[in-house]
Amino acid sequence: MSWKEYNESLVRYDDLGFSLDLSLMDVDQSYRDGLDEKVAKAFDDMVALEGGAIANPDEGRMVGHYWLRNADLAPTPELKAAITEPLKALKQFAGKVHTGGVLAANGKMFKEVLLIGIGGSALGPQLISQAIGQKVKMPISFFDNTDPQGIDNTLATLKLEETLVLVISKSGGTAETRNGMLEAKAAFDKAGIDFGKQAVAVTGEGSKLDKFATAQGFIEKFPMDDWVGGRTSVLSTVGLVPAALQGLDIDSMLEGAATMDKKTRVADAGKNAAMQLAIAWHKATNGKGEKDMVVLPYKDSLVLFSKYLQQLVMESLGKEHDLDGNVVNQGIAVYGNKGSTDQHAYVQQLRDGVNNFFATFIEVRHGRKGKSIEVEPGNTSQDYLQGFLRGTRSALYDSGRKSVTLSIYEVTPFSLGMLIALFERTVSFYASLVNINAYHQPGVEAGKTAAANFLDLLGHVRSRLVSETKNAEQVAFEVDGDPEAVYHCLVHLANNGEAQMSNGKTPADDEFQL
Repeated sequence: MSWKEYNESLVRYDDLGFSLDLSLMDVDQSYRDGLDEKVAKAFDDMVALEGGAIANPDEGRMVGHYWLRNADLAPTPELKAAITEPLKALKQFAGKVHTGGVLAANGKMFKEVLLIGIGGSALGPQLISQAIGQKVKMPISFFDNTDPQGIDNTLATLKLEETLVLVISKSGGTAETRNGMLEAKAAFDKAGIDFGKQAVAVTGEGSKLDKFATAQGFIEKFPMDDWVGGRTSVLSTVGLVPAALQGLDIDSMLEGAATMDKKTRVADAGKNAAMQLAIAWHKATNGKGEKDMVVLPYKDSLVLFSKYLQQLVMESLGKEHDLDGNVVNQGIAVYGNKGSTDQHAYVQQLRDGVNNFFATFIEVRHGRKGKSIEVEPGNTSQDYLQGFLRGTRSALYDSGRKSVTLSIYEVTPFSLGMLIALFERTVSFYASLVNINAYHQPGVEAGKTAAANFLDLLGHVRSRLVSETKNAEQVAFEVDGDPEAVYHCLVHLANNGEAQMSNGKTPADDEFQL
């Protein structure tokens, strides 16, 4: 890679302190030229999407997360109001909580937040909290799973009498979120605290959660529109309500996203960072997901960014069929943690093992506020962090491993908004390049259906337990089920105190009884 190639492969937005270095991706001009028609279509698709076209044909929905940071783009006055009015309301609500206008059931100030959600309804808020929530008015904790021990561990850290509970679910029927809410309510009930007087819902109008919140007398409800998907909801009420309650600068975050949107709305591929990144993904993966993406942010506050991108990219791009119905099995696998930590972990394989990935380095140029000490003559900790980033990048490329490097000056609400917007648009562009629907998730729904089937079987198995011993095949015959599935039901019941289990030589010989 030459100095000339570096200069020609850099997309730089000097006014934003942002740059995208694609020089180590080896995307030559002939490859870009070969995608000209698809790139032009991708730009057209984006114009249609932002204009309110049905971008999710499976569900007949518009996709409007780009409007969230510029409501003037919304195609109707009603949609614009659906963005601006909740934003105004959530700011007012957060202000009342902070100043005592909204109090806990005991008449005292709320001091902390418990957010109950899953997927984008938890991961986006977690990213924001980790990245820019170092100094907050109200610390935040999360129930983001249906693991009872995890729930208990979190509850043990909270003072329930001063905890505001935020329940986030579009449908209100997501099992993990519902379970977390009921677990929280049970803990509040046990403590003699009216759960409804300390709870807020973010949900769709008329949803199960909406109805439950009304029945329980929740303090407040905020809307969650069907044109915002979970993985792109971080700049909607989903992410902004908890951010505002923490006292974070949500206006700056929205401004950062809107500014990046404006830069990446330009229909000039050479000047458009999101399109350049999408083309680089296409080249690295042969447009078929043939390589994984390893995300390495060199900043502790961005440790969750790889996890956030994992959902955004994999749930959006991991599809069996393209828009024409062809089986394509598309997707880009994403994993990562942070630099330089991973240089002492899986970077060894990245350098010397199977070459099945490309890397995305995220550089934060500014080390810290204030002066740094020299950890050795002439060098600071930030010097080392920069050296490790540059060294790892070079070592990978010398071994034939490609990489992208994104650079920002520091992690702020504005720059976090920029990064979120950049990758959202990159995903949209890439999906168009490979002709898939980025806005549905049939695989997730299939998993939910299979889980429901297991729970239904579990109920039948539970009803067949008696004092006499039975093995899995006997119970399977009684419930007309698969012996292995029935066996797992029985083991689950035994391990959670609902049955006794006697081990035999093999699972077929194991016996169960009440």
